[in-house]
Amino acid sequence: MSHEIKPFSPSVYAARVARAQEVLRAQGLDALLAATGPDFAYLTGSWMTSNERLTALVIPAEGTPRLVAPQTDVLELQSTAVPEMGVELSGWADGEDPYGLALGEAGYARLAVSASLTADHLFKLQEHAPDAKLSLASTALSELFMRKDDAELKQLRGAAAAIDRVHEAVPELLRAGRTEREVAADIEERILAEHVSVDFIIVGSGPNGANPHHSFSDRVLAEGEPVVVDIGGTFGAGYHSDCTRTYVVGGPELADAPFRDAYAILAEAQAAARALAAPGVRAQDVDAAARSVIAEAGFGDAFFHRTGHGIGLSVHEEPFLLAGNELVLEEGMTFSIEPGIYLEGTWGMRLEDIVVTTADGCESLNACPRELR
Repeated sequence: MSHEIKPFSPSVYAARVARAQEVLRAQGLDALLAATGPDFAYLTGSWMTSNERLTALVIPAEGTPRLVAPQTDVLELQSTAVPEMGVELSGWADGEDPYGLALGEAGYARLAVSASLTADHLFKLQEHAPDAKLSLASTALSELFMRKDDAELKQLRGAAAAIDRVHEAVPELLRAGRTEREVAADIEERILAEHVSVDFIIVGSGPNGANPHHSFSDRVLAEGEPVVVDIGGTFGAGYHSDCTRTYVVGGPELADAPFRDAYAILAEAQAAARALAAPGVRAQDVDAAARSVIAEAGFGDAFFHRTGHGIGLSVHEEPFLLAGNELVLEEGMTFSIEPGIYLEGTWGMRLEDIVVTTADGCESLNACPRELR
């Protein structure tokens, strides 16, 4: 696979901008301001960065969208889909006012802004439009960003299949006497063979597995030890894979009985969450479905993170499956289901699939075995 992101055709991005205008009108919003980052990439195919200079795509509910960018970056944008999208490209020179250019003379009373808009730009924007009512784009325009279209689902299926192929090779890499770092190096090579880039690699053996955000270390693997392997990469047009499996060095038959029993509980918890996830179900209820199984088995305090997160052009995005999130799932949403059990100083375990909500339930995009291996 070529190690570069391959955007969709300009017509895809033009259609997304048109769809954004429809959603803005339906939500009673005047405009969307998408700063560089995942929302900007979703709408333009460009992953350029802006740093202290404002670059933003401003999509009004009515009228021609405008992309405001420093003159230093205009040539880069002209080589993307932007010139074929029916978007006005407005370059600005240092010393000029990009915020006034973005907002226009009339300004906007109700403006949705992307989460990637940094505080320095947000404060300047508020100075120019002190009376504007701002909302978070990912929430206000959830129909646009959280529900994945067919092209996005194809990308996410490809990403899931790619990371599944990496996981298939993991058992042979986990040999007693090797270090986590050595295993991670082999995994990195395999991720890069299937993806554009590596997002993260977690190889947590023995007590290191009890740290959900451990990466890898020089710890030496021992026979019969559990190992948490959580890996992901950037695929195709910029979509992400993310999958966790728990392994045992030398094979699952070498794990002690308490660990195997705990893993059976974990698998039951994940299955309960997958069985409940469907359109019309609240995100917090999917979390509760997994959490209750683990709590009833006496491991409630050992499961201390959310059950899942959305995924797409960001590794972590809405919907977040956690207590208190009353967001109602809809068809086409993609997210992880990844309960875990962590005993500090002893071991950890986690089981993660990426799923998509279908008309009457959810489908796992990952197909690698969930059993201990």
